[in-house]
Amino acid sequence: MTTGKRSEIRPGVPAPGMAGRMGASIDARRGVEYRELRAASLVNRFNGRPMPFGWTVNPYRGCEMACRYCYARYTHEFLGQNDPEAFERCVWVKKTNRVALVAELRRARKSGRLVALGTATDPYQPAEARFEVTRRLLEAARDVPGVRLSITTKGTLVARDAELLAEIARGSELSVNFSITTADPALARRLEPRAPRPDLRFGAMAALVGAGIETRLFVMPVLPLITDGEDNLRALLGAARAAGASTAESNVLFLRAGTRETFFAFLAAEFPQLVPEYERLYAGSAYAARRCVAEIEARVSRLSNEAGFPARRLCDRPDDGRRGRQLSLVW
Repeated sequence: MTTGKRSEIRPGVPAPGMAGRMGASIDARRGVEYRELRAASLVNRFNGRPMPFGWTVNPYRGCEMACRYCYARYTHEFLGQNDPEAFERCVWVKKTNRVALVAELRRARKSGRLVALGTATDPYQPAEARFEVTRRLLEAARDVPGVRLSITTKGTLVARDAELLAEIARGSELSVNFSITTADPALARRLEPRAPRPDLRFGAMAALVGAGIETRLFVMPVLPLITDGEDNLRALLGAARAAGASTAESNVLFLRAGTRETFFAFLAAEFPQLVPEYERLYAGSAYAARRCVAEIEARVSRLSNEAGFPARRLCDRPDDGRRGRQLSLVW
C-alpha cells in the first residue's frame, strides 16, 4: 500500500519543506541520537479520513521504544532516513514556544474537537525525561481550560505529571490511554524492546487513577497468533480493571507499507513458524482477513463481559456530535 505522498519521496532526500526545519544533533545516549526539528506548530489540525479526534500532537518524531509493529516508521522517509532502524535510533525533538502552544490550544478548544497526544510516536518515550516537550505542552494546556485532551502512551514517565494532569482534568476533559499488548514481560520485551514492563505500566495506570484521572487500556494492536490468546487477553483485562481503568479498547494489527517489511523480518527471526500464516492473513492488504478480525473482536468482547469490565473496539467509540463519523484508528 503506497500513499500519494510517499510515492513522491526520493529515497535518502528530505521532503520539500522539511530540510530547512531539520536541526543539529543536541544529545546522544543509549545508542540513540537526538536532533532538533523546528516544528511549524505542535498542535496540528487533522484533515485525514474521519477519526475520533480533530487535532494531533506528537512532541517527537521517531520513537526509542522500537515496537516491532509501529505503523509510524514510514514518517522518517520524509526526513530522508530510509534505514528501518533510523526510526528508533534517530529521534527528532520538536521545538516550539509557550505563546504559540497556548494560541494553538485555544484554536483547538474553539473547534470543540479532541486533541490527541501520541497518535504516531509516544509522548512519554525516554526522550521526554531529558527534553520535556510533552510537559511544556501540558503546562500550556493547564492555561486553556475547556480544551479536550487524550494521551496515548506506553511510558511510565506519565506518572511524573500526575499532579499536572489532575489540575488539567479539573477544568478540561482528559483521559490517558495505556497501550499494553501483553501481560507477559518476556514477550513484551521481544515485541517492544525499550518499552517499560507491562506491570510497570499498570502501576502507572493505578497511580493516575489515584490522582483522579480517567485511564483506559488500549489493547492495540492485537497480534494474531501472538497476543490474541484467551489467557493473555484475560490477564490484560483483569489487570486494567484492578488498576481502576474505566474501559478497554482494542484494534487488530495493521501493517502498512514500511511497517510490513520490518514486522515480517521480525517474524522471520523470532516466530518463523508464523510467517506463512501471516502471509495468508495479510495477503494483498494492510488489514488482517475479516474472519480473523471478527474472531478476535468476539473473543475480546466475551472475555470483557466475563470480567465485568467494559471493552469495545476503537471504531465503536460513541460520537458526541463534534467528532464526526468514526473509523478504526490504525496503529
